[in-house]
Amino acid sequence: MAMLSDYPVMIAIFTMALAQAIKFPIEWIVNKNFNPMIVFSNGGMPSSHSAMVSSLTTAIGLKEGITSSYFAIAAVFALITMWDAAGVRYQASKHAKILNVLVKDFHLLLENLKHKPKWTHTPLKELLGHKPLEVLVGAIFGVTVAMLIS
Repeated sequence: MAMLSDYPVMIAIFTMALAQAIKFPIEWIVNKNFNPMIVFSNGGMPSSHSAMVSSLTTAIGLKEGITSSYFAIAAVFALITMWDAAGVRYQASKHAKILNVLVKDFHLLLENLKHKPKWTHTPLKELLGHKPLEVLVGAIFGVTVAMLIS
């Protein structure tokens, strides 16, 4: 439990929660989409993972110094997390969208051919990763929150 009282960890958790919370008003204002459940999902603006790791890295840099090994480890961890969010997970999101359309179309084709499909399809989750801008805004948000709280 001592870890949860650590200043950088507390800032990281707070920042992630705050980033998740602001996804709803951003989605509503920018995309005119009333979707309160976006608060509990991956993806969206800003990237809460990027916000979390960048605030953790900033808080460690402020506490331990930017020449410390702790800061270096946190920075590498942050870069890997953000690279993954904008790269692999974003591509997986795009693949899920395409696969959902293909499966739906295939299902309709079978039904039109009077073949009742023997399986049902639960759509794949499409909101997995982030556009690079969402990652960038998340990182800036995380650094800003950590700087303001310090």
